[in-house]
Amino acid sequence: MRISRIAAAAGGVVIAAALVLSGCASDSGDTGGGSASTGVVNVAWGEPENPLIPANTNEVNGGQVLNNMFAGLVYYKADGSWDYDAAESIESDDYITWTVKLKADQTFSDGTPVTSDSFVKAWQWAASNPDLLNQWWFIDAIAFKGGTYDGGENTLDLTVVDDTTFTVVLDQPRADFPVALGYTVFFPLPDSFFDDPDAFGDAPIGNGPYKLSDEGWVHGESLSLVPNDGYTGPRKAQNGGLNFKVYATQDAAYADLLSDNVDVIDTVPTNALATFKDDLGDRAVEQASAVFQSFTMNYNLEHFGDNEEGKLRRAAISHAIDRAEITDVIFQGTRTPAEDFTSPVIAGFDPASIEGSDVMKYDPAMAKDLWAQADAISPWSGTFQLAYNADGGHQEWVDATVNSIKNSLGIDAVGLPYPDFKGLRTEVNDRTIKAAFRTGWQFDFPSQANILGALYVTGSGSNDADYSNENFDKLFREGLAAPTQEEQSKIFNEAQGQLFTDLPAIPLWYGAVTAGYSTLVDNVEYGWDSWPILYNVTKSE
Repeated sequence: MRISRIAAAAGGVVIAAALVLSGCASDSGDTGGGSASTGVVNVAWGEPENPLIPANTNEVNGGQVLNNMFAGLVYYKADGSWDYDAAESIESDDYITWTVKLKADQTFSDGTPVTSDSFVKAWQWAASNPDLLNQWWFIDAIAFKGGTYDGGENTLDLTVVDDTTFTVVLDQPRADFPVALGYTVFFPLPDSFFDDPDAFGDAPIGNGPYKLSDEGWVHGESLSLVPNDGYTGPRKAQNGGLNFKVYATQDAAYADLLSDNVDVIDTVPTNALATFKDDLGDRAVEQASAVFQSFTMNYNLEHFGDNEEGKLRRAAISHAIDRAEITDVIFQGTRTPAEDFTSPVIAGFDPASIEGSDVMKYDPAMAKDLWAQADAISPWSGTFQLAYNADGGHQEWVDATVNSIKNSLGIDAVGLPYPDFKGLRTEVNDRTIKAAFRTGWQFDFPSQANILGALYVTGSGSNDADYSNENFDKLFREGLAAPTQEEQSKIFNEAQGQLFTDLPAIPLWYGAVTAGYSTLVDNVEYGWDSWPILYNVTKSE
């Protein structure tokens, strides 16, 4: 998912035991049972980009709410392993045809039943609507049989066998298919959604551990959830509810954390990184997470097109950035300079095996030479701009990055602030932005396939550069069909060699959870993907 701030073996799944991108564990490891505390947990938050519809939500503010309101077929535990939520089993003999069996007697928060049709109709609707941000999951990311951009009713090869059983036919083998099914786009929908999708987006009805409170969503201010007593899965709420509070800046959220006016934040502002451990003591959190930070120049940006000049300038920009100094000085060592396009916490990470990764090396002399070669093709004029959302705590690192570019290349380079994440993403999605822009990715599921497919496959929903390369697409498809994690990663890392040649994005650093919580809450844990596991947080009234 787009980040607005600065994860098969047991369990009845017929899947190669060696495929360990994320294993289904036999012990859920969650608290379970009824609510253990009645206090409402206040969570620092930002206004989502779009209405809360699973198939049109691909950023973390909306995703975090939907993840707590819905139960997918599987869910991801703190360590990145997966287990069943709404599903009882997901089986295949050939990695193409899958049989999904649901747990019996599940309901949505409005009391209507969760059935096979709830999943099948939701997926068919998403696949048949090309305007949705997440439609591509059924076309490119997973390649369901029958998936098409033009769409239409029943476009996917899905069959309802009975109320708790349905089948899925893929266009190509995908051994890690169950791993992906905890992502937002695969959530079920009640029949009421199809009557009025617009109204649903403002007041979703889910089947997960929480439901919308009577206060609901007050746009620009807050969104309030209460426990859903009808949920019987493994993520039972252990508190009295969640109150997502909108903050204009990370500084304001952190100040409220220090005064116990907010209970959970997922990012410490950069200007507090040097002191937050002293400020919070054992309530300070720092741990690796599956977050990748970069910036992107769409191929329609002048001087950065899909041509020789564009390749030279992209490589020059990459060599001009002193990632080690920025992560040390600005982030106080809490970030790690990127060496590839994935994440060290995801299986298969092996940057040393990837050809072309030396383009990440800080080398001002090489940067100047490449820039001069590009000038010989088409002279540069003007200012290099790097756009960012000012509500996300990005100014310090953006300023450091453009200063590094300016000093290395001898050109004008500045940061270009947008007031909020939504405003920035609107221009990015509309392809009207006339600058480079910050991009970040929080993994949706624990596999290299997630980020490589979402950001760089031709036509994918989060491909902000409009990148298209036949060799990369071919290698990505081959990797998906690999029966083991080792084979898959070898192919994916070969595909990354193509990315280093083309640089559709400029990798910067790997993220980490630098977060904290108030004195009023307990049992706070952050997962592999950097999200706090909110249903386990306890708080006294």
